[in-house]
Amino acid sequence: MPKKETPLFPLRKGLHTRQAHVDLPAGTFEEEHGRNGFYGRVTHLYRLHPVTDWTRIEGPLRPHSYDLNGLKPSADEAVRASMFGSTEPAFAPICILHNSDVALHWVAPSAMDFFYRNADGDDVYYIHAGAGKLETTFGVLQYATGDYLVIPRGTTYRFLPGPGDQRYLLIESFSEVTIPDRNQLGPNAIFDPAMIDTPELEPYGDAPREWAVHIKRENEITKVFYPFNPLDVVGWKGDLTVWRINVKDIRPVVSPRYHLPPSAHSTFMGHNFVICSFLPRPFEEEAGAMRVPFFHSNIDYDEVLFYSAGHFFSRDGIGAGMVTWHPQGIHHGPHPKAIPLSRAKDRTDEVAVMVDAFRPLKATPAAGVVENVNYWASWK
Repeated sequence: MPKKETPLFPLRKGLHTRQAHVDLPAGTFEEEHGRNGFYGRVTHLYRLHPVTDWTRIEGPLRPHSYDLNGLKPSADEAVRASMFGSTEPAFAPICILHNSDVALHWVAPSAMDFFYRNADGDDVYYIHAGAGKLETTFGVLQYATGDYLVIPRGTTYRFLPGPGDQRYLLIESFSEVTIPDRNQLGPNAIFDPAMIDTPELEPYGDAPREWAVHIKRENEITKVFYPFNPLDVVGWKGDLTVWRINVKDIRPVVSPRYHLPPSAHSTFMGHNFVICSFLPRPFEEEAGAMRVPFFHSNIDYDEVLFYSAGHFFSRDGIGAGMVTWHPQGIHHGPHPKAIPLSRAKDRTDEVAVMVDAFRPLKATPAAGVVENVNYWASWK
């Protein structure tokens, strides 16, 4: 978590509301101008127009949207140039966005006849569609849609998906992935650690044959071959392992009187980035409370949202399997229709995964293949 700054005395000028996100002055739009991704010092500005009501954007900071449903491993030069590491047909992650701390990939695996090991970082999978069996050094996990799979760096594993469409979001962390401190909420808030599932060992009895382990290091593959199954572990003890939790077992923090910032929904943390889960919850009840994300400028973080299921109340024209990316330095906030629509419902039904990255992200050529180039104009 970023270092907490000692706040100044809250100064006030002109029209404002005493409680942020509640009872905005008539005819104004609130903008949150804050540091350290909602953890740091902040000022709320009250404007006469939505800060995203632009007529055009020239330059690299325009917001981006990608439809990952159309992205598949292929001979397309842009796609192949974005496969960092494994290019095997059964397991060929396609990178979309990356920096020196984190990389986001789209994966559609089939049954792997080899094992994979990431020596560059931890792998966090979100299972957007599909189900199957994950074999690992620590044992076997069955997984399904809505699962997060956390695989520590250096773990040997392979996917054996079941029938049907398989589409996974892979968040590759070049630091150790951890769980945020719940502070005064206590250790059982958001999800109880008892809800976490870990692999179970299966009887070892494979007939002798040659097995390959594909090891990724600095985005190059080294293949190591064994005359036996390299998952020949018959026991282990310790506090480092693969684990799984489903979004249905995550209980979001809610407030009936105040719209909480995205940081309240943090699920995992790595060095210079955070992963949040936006899940179905009741809308705010108080008459003057905002029900949609407030306008804010990305001062310290790039914000990426992957939309998985449900109705995305803060965005128009967004469907399941799509990604939005709002770079540092430019504002974003709810689409124009979102505010009145939020007043017509009692609760959200969306499932979305957010990655906030401290260092600016870079888009790969594959991202350009599936980009909605007019997304920047969707606030008009």
